Amino acid sequence: MRITVDQRRRQLVARQLALADDHPGLPAARSPEDVVDRLLALHATDAPTVYLSVLARVPGLTLADVRDALYERRTLVKVLAMRRTMFVVRREAVPLVHAAAGAAVARRLRARLLKELATLPTDPPVDDATSFLADVEAQVHAALAEHGPLDGASLSRVVPALRTAFLPTTDKAWDVRRSMTSQLLSLLSAEGVVVRGEPRGSWASNRHVWTPVEQWLPDGLPAVDEVAARTALARAWLEVFGPATVEDLRWWTGWNLGHTRAALAELDVTAVELEIGSGGAPEVRDGVMLRGTHLPEPAEIPLEGHVALLPALDPTTMGWAARDWYLGPHRAQLFDTAGNAGATTWWEGRIVGAWVVRPGGEPAVRLLEDVGRDAEAAVAAEATRLAALLGGDGVTASFPTPLYRDLRG
Repeated sequence: MRITVDQRRRQLVARQLALADDHPGLPAARSPEDVVDRLLALHATDAPTVYLSVLARVPGLTLADVRDALYERRTLVKVLAMRRTMFVVRREAVPLVHAAAGAAVARRLRARLLKELATLPTDPPVDDATSFLADVEAQVHAALAEHGPLDGASLSRVVPALRTAFLPTTDKAWDVRRSMTSQLLSLLSAEGVVVRGEPRGSWASNRHVWTPVEQWLPDGLPAVDEVAARTALARAWLEVFGPATVEDLRWWTGWNLGHTRAALAELDVTAVELEIGSGGAPEVRDGVMLRGTHLPEPAEIPLEGHVALLPALDPTTMGWAARDWYLGPHRAQLFDTAGNAGATTWWEGRIVGAWVVRPGGEPAVRLLEDVGRDAEAAVAAEATRLAALLGGDGVTASFPTPLYRDLRG
C-alpha cells in the first residue's frame, strides 16, 4: 500500500492542527488537556511553545487556560525525556514516558556527571565523586522541602555546593568555567525527582523554578517496565504521527535502532510505501502504520483554506525526521543549524512561511511562496488573532532561525 503526500497532509491537519473540529474518530478539543491528548506531548524547551501550541489549535482558549492546566490543576507536567528534551505530557502519562525514554537519559546524565566530577579539575576540589554527588542531591531535596520552589540561582545560594565549578582544561573558546547547577538539576529532572514549576516573571519566561515531583505525583514516580513502556509509547506515537518510517520513530524517541525495532515488533503494524517528499516524483521509503489506521478521503478532511501559525519547536513541525512532505524547500530559512524549528506558517497542511509577534504586540508574517490573496488574508487574520491573545508580549525563541531574526527586526 502506498500512502501519498496528500493523504499524509490530510491526516496531519485532522490529527494535529484542526483540533477544534470533529473528524472521523477524533472528538474536538476543548481544553489544553485535550490538545495534549491529541498530540501526545508538547515541546517545552521554550516556555512560549507550550502556550502557543495550544492557542494555535483551539480558538477560544487563553494564556490563563494553559497556565491553569500547568500550575493550578497540574494535569500537565514538564518532563525531561525523549532526546533529552523537555516535554509537557499528561500527568497520567509521566510514569510511562519516564520509563520509555527518561530513565535511559537519566542514566547517561548521571554517568557523565560522575565521570566529570572524578576526572576534571573542579573548584573546590572533589575527592570522592559518588559521595559528593549523593550529598549535594540530599541538600537539594532538603532545600526544596524547606524553602519551596526555587530557581537555579536561588537554589545554588541555599546549597553552595551546587556552585562547584568545572575548570577549563583547554584554550578553546567553548571550554569555560561552569558550575554543576544546571547539570545536576537536569539529571534530577530526567530521574523524575524534580519538576519544572511556574517560571519567574511572565508566561513567556524561561527562568523556571524547581519543585519536588510529589507536588504533581503525591506518591512519587512508580516503577514501570522499560521494555513494555517503549512498546506503549511507540503505539501512542504511531496513533498521532503514523504512518511513518522506522527512522522517524527512532529519531523522535531518541532510542537506538534495536529498541525501536523491538518496540514495533510487539505492535500490530502494517508495512506501507510512504511518500516523504513533494513535487512531481516524490521519494518513497518503507514505512509502518498501526493496522486499521483510517486513511482519510478528500471529502472527509478538506485541506482547502486551512491555516495555522505554529510556534518555534512545535511538536508537529518537529514530529518527523523526514519533513520534506510538509516542509518543502524551506529548511534553511526556518530551522537553525542544530535542527531546531522556528515559528512556522502553515497553509493547507504544509509550511509556507514564518511569523513572529514583535515586542509591543505587532504581528509580522513572511510567506516564502505565492499562495494567493485568500491565503494571505487568512494568514494575516490568524496572526492578528494570536497576537491579541498575548497582551502585547513579543514571542521570542531561544533558537532563532534566519527568517525569525529577520522578522523580529
